[in-house]
Amino acid sequence: MPKRGKNLIKASEAIERLKLYEADQAMELVVKSAYAKFDETVDVAVNLGVNPKYSDQMVRGAVSLPHGLGKTVRVVAFCKGENEEKAKSAGAIDAGAEALVEKIQGGWLDFDKAVATPDMMGHVGKIGKILGPRGLMPNAKTGTVTQDLEGAIQELLAGKVEFRVDKAGVIHAPIGKVSFGRDKLLGNLRSVVDALIKLKPATAKGTYVKAISLSSTMGPGVKVDTATLKKAGE
Repeated sequence: MPKRGKNLIKASEAIERLKLYEADQAMELVVKSAYAKFDETVDVAVNLGVNPKYSDQMVRGAVSLPHGLGKTVRVVAFCKGENEEKAKSAGAIDAGAEALVEKIQGGWLDFDKAVATPDMMGHVGKIGKILGPRGLMPNAKTGTVTQDLEGAIQELLAGKVEFRVDKAGVIHAPIGKVSFGRDKLLGNLRSVVDALIKLKPATAKGTYVKAISLSSTMGPGVKVDTATLKKAGE
C-alpha cells in the first residue's frame, strides 16, 4: 500500500471518506484541502452505467467550459493552402500538411491538441500510432475534424475539454484551477455533467450517472451526491 504523506493526511481530516456531499459543499472542501505550493488542477471522475466493450455504449465527446481551464493550450492544425494562415491567425502554434506530419514523425510533440480539415485525415492517419496513445488524434466526434478550423482552435484555447470513457466505465476530466474558487469550478463541473447526460447511450440500462468524485492534483477525493448535479428527469 502506498504511503500517504503528512500533508495529504492533514488535508483529509475534514473529509468523511464515504459521505456523499452536496455539490457546492464538495467543491468547497476540494478548494480548501488543496495544499500544494502551485495552483492545483481540479479533476472530476464520473462513473457511468455503461459497458465500453460495446461500441454503442462508448461515451465520447467534448464540452466548452464556461470559465475555461486556466492554462495555456498549444494547438496544431493539419491543413493546407489558405487554411494554414487562418489557423495560425486563430492561435495555432503550427499548421501545415505533409511538412507537419514529417515534423511529428521526427519526434516533435510540443503541443496539447490537434485539429484537422477532413481532407487531411489521410495524412494524419500516417501518424495515428503516435497521436492516438497520447490523446492527440483529431476526431469528428469531438469537433476537432472540421472545416471551421478557426472556430475549433478558438474553442480549444478558451477551455474546451475532450473526454472518453475508459475500460472501467469512468470519465476523467479537468475542470479548472483551485484559484478559480468554488462557484466557477461548480459552473464548469455542471457543464461536464450536462454534456455527459446528453450523450447517454440509448442502450444504457439502469442508473447512468452512478458516482461522481472530485479532487485536486495533490488533494484527497471528495464524493458528490449525484442528485445535486443531475438535471431533473435524467
